[in-house]
This record gives sequence, C-alpha cells and structure tokens, in this order.
Amino acid sequence: MKDDVYYMNLALKEAKKAQMLNEVPIGALIVIDDKVISTGHNLRETEQNAIAHAELLAINEACRATGSWRLEDATLYVTLEPCPMCAGAILQSRVRRVVFGAFDPKAGCAGTFMDLLQDERFNHQCEVTSGVLGEECGGILTSFFKELRDRKKTLKREKALKRIEENK
Repeated sequence: MKDDVYYMNLALKEAKKAQMLNEVPIGALIVIDDKVISTGHNLRETEQNAIAHAELLAINEACRATGSWRLEDATLYVTLEPCPMCAGAILQSRVRRVVFGAFDPKAGCAGTFMDLLQDERFNHQCEVTSGVLGEECGGILTSFFKELRDRKKTLKREKALKRIEENK
C-alpha cells in the first residue's frame, strides 16, 4: 500500500498540471518494475480531442516506451475511476493492475457504475485497487468544479449588469 500511495501522489501531481491548464484535473501514470514509464493528464480542452483522457495518454506513451501494445506487467495509477472508453483501452492494452483514487458514480467502470475491468466475459481482466488517496483525488475534482461554477455565475452576473447598463 505504501507504493500505491507514493505513485498516487505522483498521479495527483499530473492532475494538478491539468488543473493549471483549466482542464478537468485527472492524472495518470504507468509503472513497470517500480519505474514510472509514462504519465498523462487530461488535455481534452487543450487539444479539443474527446479521447485526450489522462489514462489514454499514459497508455499511448507507455506503448511507445516499451515498444509494445501489451502492457502485461504494468500498473496504471489514475486519480479518478476510469470511464468506459478508458476501461476499454486498459483491457485492450492488457494492463495487469489498475489503482484509482476517487470513485465515479456517473461513469466509473472499475466497479462503481459498472465493472468492465473485471468482467470475465472479456479475455482479459485487471486487478483493481480502489480508493487510494480517494479524499485527495476527489477533493481536487470537487474544488475544480466549484470554481468553474463560481466563474460561470460571475460571468453571467457581469453580462446581466452590462445589459442593464446598455439599456439605461
């Protein structure tokens, strides 16, 4: 568990990189033989690319680093439970183990909303460890979305005041 906490803290650092870019703060990294071989953080807004999720970026980089699409000895650390798209990529790349922080009741596919990663109907299943630094991982998301809502309210208020001024 100590290693999981260490690596999840590194994933949180990746999430903070996303937050600095006004991206949803999700970070991921892939570890093989106690070595970080790839990292990723959300870049959907920056790249205007629906598949620029932290997990997919980390998987892509790991495949390049290893020279193989098979990541059979890899552990993926991610701050939020993987969505269906990311769970599919995790299965297709044969990641051995997934460790995530915050649960995602709306789209989590590692046991919360559904469990794609351990569904025996697939030819590959992942070992899953959940809730590692869950409060910290969830907290960064909660504060991000609160700030986003506050910014939208302020902008809406400013627009309304501007219209009032223009109509005087």
